[in-house]
Amino acid sequence: MANRARGEIDAELGGARYTLCLTLGALAELESLYGQADLLALAERFEGGRLSARDAIRILGAGLRGGGHPLSDEEVAALQVEGGAAGYVALVSELLKATFAPVRS
Repeated sequence: MANRARGEIDAELGGARYTLCLTLGALAELESLYGQADLLALAERFEGGRLSARDAIRILGAGLRGGGHPLSDEEVAALQVEGGAAGYVALVSELLKATFAPVRS
């Protein structure tokens, strides 16, 4: 079960349950992919509300790997999500919120 205080979410992808987490290593991977200098710049990039299919694959892939699931981006791209494109966007949004939103106690 995901621990939101640690930035984790649970997701069903391709009929299997996974825990996703944008760990420091996963965030560094995304910084490098997007050419961002730091976490603030990365967060600002995602705040814009625009998301490509490639963005969704990269973010979910980094979250899966951060959660201990060694799937490549190509494998992530082949996974189906309930709700189609809207389902992918919802998962990415949930993962980014769990990562960057302040935790309330």
